Amino acid sequence: MRRKITEKLIGWKKKKGRMPLIINGARQVGKTYSALSFGKDFYDSTAYFNMEDSVELASVFERDLDPERIIRELEAFSAQKILPERTLVIFDEIQASERALTSLKYFCEKAPSYHIIAAGSLLGVALNRVKYSFPVGKTETVNLYPMDFEEFLWALGRDTLAENIRMAFSSFEPLSLHDTAMDIFRKYIVVGGMPKAVAEYTDKGDFNYVTAVQKSLANAYIADMAKYASPQETTRILAAWNSLPGQLAKENHKFQYKMIKSGARSAEYETPIAWLEAAGIIYKCTRVTQGLLPLAAYSDNSSFKIYLMDTGVLCSKFGISPNIIMNMPHAFDQFKGALTENYVMQGLRANEVDPFYWNPDNKLEVDFVFQNSLGQIIPIEVKSSENVRSRSLSNYCARYAPPYSIRLSPKNFGFENNIKSVPLYALFCLDALR
Repeated sequence: MRRKITEKLIGWKKKKGRMPLIINGARQVGKTYSALSFGKDFYDSTAYFNMEDSVELASVFERDLDPERIIRELEAFSAQKILPERTLVIFDEIQASERALTSLKYFCEKAPSYHIIAAGSLLGVALNRVKYSFPVGKTETVNLYPMDFEEFLWALGRDTLAENIRMAFSSFEPLSLHDTAMDIFRKYIVVGGMPKAVAEYTDKGDFNYVTAVQKSLANAYIADMAKYASPQETTRILAAWNSLPGQLAKENHKFQYKMIKSGARSAEYETPIAWLEAAGIIYKCTRVTQGLLPLAAYSDNSSFKIYLMDTGVLCSKFGISPNIIMNMPHAFDQFKGALTENYVMQGLRANEVDPFYWNPDNKLEVDFVFQNSLGQIIPIEVKSSENVRSRSLSNYCARYAPPYSIRLSPKNFGFENNIKSVPLYALFCLDALR
């Protein structure tokens, strides 16, 4: 599958002063596939090592952290030559070996001619443990997220449609294939962006196979909780995880601890939520009370929303039939908004945007606000239906006079009253506004 991370990997390979690269991301977002594909296309050979697979492999790093000795023993272990500049070395699931992670510092300092990529599904969880020593300043990091809608279009062979959407975004002229794009968008909501689920859909076109993949992913997350957390932590993490559909289903999407269990307190569940966030399974969106620079100075960390990292997994967890998403009946209206918001949060994070939501009081709320590279604060209003009137957005604009606003909705492209109307399917185009 074609992934946007490839361009970042090419840039890393060409960079002078290149350091070992760490690919961060949730389980099964495509880290290993992307690294292996990159090695196959851009190197003479690839040496792949999974740190979870072998105690003997982990022991290679236990004696000392001399890069030349490690390379010799890895060559013996894999029965292949590892050549500077010509072989891509991949350390997968690196969180399983603290010493392997630490070795990246010495590869950076003493053997920079070796091209090394490390990947870790639960690296963020591992680094929260006291024993881990991260090679600060000696590695580069890139994040990988579920496939966005543009990558989904590529997987479907709809590259030309993706190009047409980008052209319409650049001019804000209506897209003639708007209805077609909306139909595919609804399929994306159900399938989501997890590569294995996308592969099942493109191969079979059967949502039943897709749902089976999504459920297996959810089970894998639960297994990780039991593997990497204490029994008491696991119980609380699982309770927080299971509360997420209910948190999104209510009219006010603000996270409430009482939804986990009666009498639950933040002190009990802050760590489980941090675990889910570190594992890349959820995204946290914090409230700001002002639309002023810097946004973080006006954040209220006690008030936040939580979204799942993939709409497909969310639909599976809710047990939502694909037919409901395809037809969007009025009975589904209340949750449709939450699902659409989740999609937007997922897409923003894929674009390396870490947004807040604006909520100065109990009456007004703008779904997302973010600070772009020019230091401008841009509000984003999300609408799941054709009715796009918004008192909150008007109020925000009157208070803070942003350079422009963005409205994401099922409507076609347009630009009036200083509001850029962007169809939901064109969310990936916001990378041009960062």
